Amino acid sequence: MAKKVELLAPAGNFEKLEIAIHYGADAVYLAGKDFSLRSFSGNFTHDELHSAVQVAHQANVKVYVACNIYARNNEQAAIADYLQTLAKLDADAVIISDPGVLMLARDLIPDMPVHLSTQANTTNYNSVLFWKKLGVERVIIARELTLKEIKEMVSRCAVEIEAFVHGAMCISYSGRCLLSSFLADRDANRGQCAHPCRWKYAVVEEFRPGKYMPIAEDERGSYIFNSLDLCLIKHLPDLIEAGIHSLKIEGRMKGINYLATTVKIYRDAIDAYYMQPLNFRVKEEWISELEKINLRGYCTGFYFGNPDQVVPDYEKTKSPAGQRFAGKVLESTNGEDTGVEVRNKLFKGDAVEVFNRRGPSVHDHILDIIDPDGKSLSFAQPGNRVTLRLEGRYMPNDLIRRFEKGET
Repeated sequence: MAKKVELLAPAGNFEKLEIAIHYGADAVYLAGKDFSLRSFSGNFTHDELHSAVQVAHQANVKVYVACNIYARNNEQAAIADYLQTLAKLDADAVIISDPGVLMLARDLIPDMPVHLSTQANTTNYNSVLFWKKLGVERVIIARELTLKEIKEMVSRCAVEIEAFVHGAMCISYSGRCLLSSFLADRDANRGQCAHPCRWKYAVVEEFRPGKYMPIAEDERGSYIFNSLDLCLIKHLPDLIEAGIHSLKIEGRMKGINYLATTVKIYRDAIDAYYMQPLNFRVKEEWISELEKINLRGYCTGFYFGNPDQVVPDYEKTKSPAGQRFAGKVLESTNGEDTGVEVRNKLFKGDAVEVFNRRGPSVHDHILDIIDPDGKSLSFAQPGNRVTLRLEGRYMPNDLIRRFEKGET
């Protein structure tokens, strides 16, 4: 059988890096404090980048560093310095979109692999071959492509192809959006997107200023630019058999509950496929877990040529089930005691589930909450570090979710 497809996860900060590794990512993509398209995701200082690469490599996880802004004249010297810094970190690749930055990288760090960002909107096999001649080893393809087009790219080009399989969809061409620049003076193409596609809009008629008229809306308002989220868990065999090298999860700015869920579910699904490719079946619990972290609804994007897949769903308002995330395990258990960092309020007696790295979630109960001084508490607040007395034994970076009333 061919080499196993890579599962690539976002790592917006060091905690997310650890979560991605814990739940089974083969590789992560991250960025320093400058020159990437997610300036508000936390990102990594130089020392943190160095540590991140070491931690990932110790777990046999690859690290791809984004340097994918479209650079301006006054940044050329700084970018040249930054690229040389990346070479010293032993990262596995640098992600670039700007041809000028690519030229600098080939001159200054010729031994470091270059991955071409989706921002370069590569939509045909001749473009892939063009970038290959310039030293690109992997192309992150445009999200507008169908699976049929991707298959043809793979068949004609000896270049690794990376494709997004899960996460938010930009309402723009390959992420090249000007809405944020016009409406918030924050350039999306330089990592400062204000996400105006998620804002609520109405129509104002010229001679009726101040009178806001609805477009198509639900009780939350009108979201005319707000696409459904991408989810291809049901189509993993199609993606793998098309020859895609790397399956990419979107979300450097999203929380660890989202990250843990997506990485674990896609890890389980990929492993299940390779164990029995002819008998692969999508498990209901995979879909259920992915639904818990989604509010906008899911679609298959442009992969199967169905334009209805990327329009908003105005008929269904989803409850924020993903907000039940309650804490992260910090320490290995000693008997029934588990060190936990609390993220949302927890009460003694709560029914919880522990989202561990493999297999189904484990149902448990909080028998007691103990503070650092050994005092028993009736509840714990967000930010507290406490010991939970649980029935099971768990691992660091396992996540804890609190059941809402009536759920067990």
